[in-house]
Amino acid sequence: MNLKSRDSFSGKFGVIAAAAGSAVGLGNIWRFPYVVGENGGGAFLLVYLLFIAAIGIPVMVSELLIGRRSQKNVFGAFKTLAPDKPLFMIVGIMGVGAAFMILAFYSVVAGWTLEYTYMAIGNNLLDMSSAQLSSFFKNFSESKTGPVIWMIIFMFLTAAIVIGGIKKGIERYTKILMPILLVIIIILCVNSAMLEGAGEGFAFLFKPDFSKVTGSVILEALGQAFFSLSIGMGVIATYGSYIQKKENLLNTAISVSIADTLIAVLAGVAIFPAVFAFNIDPSAGPGLVFETLPNVFNQMTGGYAFSVAFFLLLVIAALTSSVSLLEVVVAYFSEELGMRRVVATIVAASVITLLGVLCVVYSSVFKFFDFTSSNILLPLGGIFIAIFVGWILGKQKTKDELEAHGGKVRFVGILMIILKVVAPVAIGFVFLKGIGLL
Repeated sequence: MNLKSRDSFSGKFGVIAAAAGSAVGLGNIWRFPYVVGENGGGAFLLVYLLFIAAIGIPVMVSELLIGRRSQKNVFGAFKTLAPDKPLFMIVGIMGVGAAFMILAFYSVVAGWTLEYTYMAIGNNLLDMSSAQLSSFFKNFSESKTGPVIWMIIFMFLTAAIVIGGIKKGIERYTKILMPILLVIIIILCVNSAMLEGAGEGFAFLFKPDFSKVTGSVILEALGQAFFSLSIGMGVIATYGSYIQKKENLLNTAISVSIADTLIAVLAGVAIFPAVFAFNIDPSAGPGLVFETLPNVFNQMTGGYAFSVAFFLLLVIAALTSSVSLLEVVVAYFSEELGMRRVVATIVAASVITLLGVLCVVYSSVFKFFDFTSSNILLPLGGIFIAIFVGWILGKQKTKDELEAHGGKVRFVGILMIILKVVAPVAIGFVFLKGIGLL
């Protein structure tokens, strides 16, 4: 591909909207609240924020830097920047493989959100008792036809955005979807905060209880901080390759991290006051979204509107993340295999859809893709990305790229220490925990 004709983001807002859209996914709105609930609330939140600042932002900067310096997809980036070190090309392939696996099972869960949005719009959820909601979720998630149909629809929507390219596709739609997402979640927060008994939920979320901070909680917070930002899988590197030199990479990483964390915290604000107001267990697990919250909506004034808005929020969050995952594969197919974008998108989406069908039909495939990508490929990718920038690219090239926008960047020395030592060791603990050795 001719780099002069290579598509790119038009400006800072487009970059932040797309990258934040990638980071803000079901993990923020679906997983983050129940992880906070399972790990004691406010104290976990503080530890999480610490790791976002100390580990998440430096690794995100590294991934953005790798992408922009190379102007290539995640595999081509390592091939271009370190052609004599084939190990890192393998890291690039791992990123593409992770995108395949994650989007395969992620699209299945995203399909659930489409089903629940459809049910909410039809006012079908409000007529169900708690037992009926649990039974419905179990029967639907374990069935075949419905989840496959919704997953195919979701993948079609994803491909339709990616096929338009960076400016006319990904940037255009994330600029629309992300503000809508923010408005919906703020409306949900306001409504939740007005419920009688909501104060207990705020206390749970924001009042730290450090007696609950154990080694396991610390590792959980570190893992959540790492996974929440979509680092380690090549998404941020791929988006970084579309960022113009005039943009400040450090500011971009900080802005994306703030947006991602803000949405995650707002999700907690939207959910926990309602959960406590209606005496629901805050550590209800993944079923909190699909089984517990619809029951909460049933008991609320204006529950219909609240239910529709909430599940629409989930769809938008899932879509902005799936677009970024598909782009990783499309960029690889386009630049390394010479496919036109339209063809690359159709082929990539088709293959991933077939893998998604396998995830629906065989729960073992779903679990394998989830475990392999989350516990092996992503942590290893994060470790090697930090090592690559810290030890291979080095301080001077890192400084040059960070200052390519024309300004000065301080604390590069501290950044290099984090990337050389702190981040690899910290993410190494996440890896060991993930594979059961901690």
